[in-house]
Amino acid sequence: MNLQIFVNALVNAALIAPPAMAFSLLFGVLKFPNFAIGGYITVGAFAAYTFNVPLGLPLPLATLGAMLFTGFVVWLAHVWVFKPMQDQSAVTLLVVSIALTLILESVVRLFFSADVRGFDIPLERPWKFWGARITREQVEIIACAVVLATGLHVLLRHTRTGRAMRAVADNPMLAAIRGVDAAKITALTTVLCGAIFGLTGVFAGLDLVIEPLVGWNLTIPIFAAAILGGIGSPYGAILGALLLGLAEELTILVLPSTYKIAVGFVIIAIFLLLRPQGLFGTAEIKK
Repeated sequence: MNLQIFVNALVNAALIAPPAMAFSLLFGVLKFPNFAIGGYITVGAFAAYTFNVPLGLPLPLATLGAMLFTGFVVWLAHVWVFKPMQDQSAVTLLVVSIALTLILESVVRLFFSADVRGFDIPLERPWKFWGARITREQVEIIACAVVLATGLHVLLRHTRTGRAMRAVADNPMLAAIRGVDAAKITALTTVLCGAIFGLTGVFAGLDLVIEPLVGWNLTIPIFAAAILGGIGSPYGAILGALLLGLAEELTILVLPSTYKIAVGFVIIAIFLLLRPQGLFGTAEIKK
């Protein structure tokens, strides 16, 4: 049982950490908490489903197509929705982002209905290790999350583009003085984060189900992980996802599994009251 809890916590963390990192990257550049992430994840899940089932592409190619499509959708939302409102307060933009995720989910429901769907992949028995069960898809989710986190670390710390992204997040005006094209870096960040949200949609479809609320159901855990690690800190988001995943799994030892989502609300409430900057973050939301 202890090993199974650890495995489940690791899978949950692998599912939450990539979008939490993307959420923190977007916050760092755009300076407001973008709750449209739920809609973006749903778009990614259904884009992958469309490429995989109706169009018959293998899941790896469908995943790549979903990442590209979701990246385009997130960039389009930035250009058409958020950029024209960049002078508004963070609270206003947050409300707009919630409206956007509802619109995206409604569009998905219009074209695909509310039926539960799944990818066209072969069914396999779970592997057993010392009493714990883990599926092939869960191993792939964990491996992809580790590779993605490593890639983002290399990008942010060891490339010119990553340094420009951190410069724009820290001080856009100073970055512009130093010759950084803030508009270009912002566009690149939105596309990159959109691709990560698309990949998360595939993860969710593999570990959970594909339905219009799949992204919304992950929004609170993602936000909680970002708050826990420090909103605006991609590295803190990884630790936040690990701690949140473990906390959710430990909850089922004393409470029914339906109460797992309450863990995210509790973590958000505690940290906003006692340490609003999180474990590693320093960013503050403008009023």
